[in-house]
Amino acid sequence: MGVCALVAASDFNREDFCARHAAGEFDYVIAVDGGYAHLESAGIKPDMALGDFDSLGYKPAGLRVAAYPPEKDKSDLELAFDRACALKHDEVVVYGALGGRLDHTLANLQLFAKFSEDGLYVTAVGQHEAIRALTGPDVLELPALEAGTVSVFSVSDVAQGVIETGMKYSLDDEPLTNRTSRGVSNELLGKPATVAVESGTLLVFYPLR
Repeated sequence: MGVCALVAASDFNREDFCARHAAGEFDYVIAVDGGYAHLESAGIKPDMALGDFDSLGYKPAGLRVAAYPPEKDKSDLELAFDRACALKHDEVVVYGALGGRLDHTLANLQLFAKFSEDGLYVTAVGQHEAIRALTGPDVLELPALEAGTVSVFSVSDVAQGVIETGMKYSLDDEPLTNRTSRGVSNELLGKPATVAVESGTLLVFYPLR
């Protein structure tokens, strides 16, 4: 049990990762293909590297490596999620999975939802925002921030019992479908906020501090 960080090859929030790594928040770090270069440039050695290494261009040496052929049915990030589950971690924080190619980003968002529904606590960290996959029944509590937007989208056909408090616009035990823009760009008001869902899965986009 513990927190596993997955570092993939897209836009990397080095400042956030290094601060949390220095604070000892990660029990295990997996470099996902080109994510190894991000960690190497930050002077951080992961616990293992995983992937087909087509992005990195070489197989890292001097650490545990799980190498896969380029022709496969799962992305490197999905294989890294599988490995985190096999290692019995219950929380995964993902870096380098947002930005870049839109199709890759969409595939990654689907993975966040899938593994949240499988019981993982999944957070993805971008340059200015984070995404939490929230599978009901669950509540996400956000600290007081003076400004910023929070967007909430259902990745289930229908998410039931969606509640938003502490923001400009409230939702009170409402359904939210995956065929609407309702839920985009709520506004923080400088006080703690919450997002809750009774059933189904949400992706909650919120600003980093």
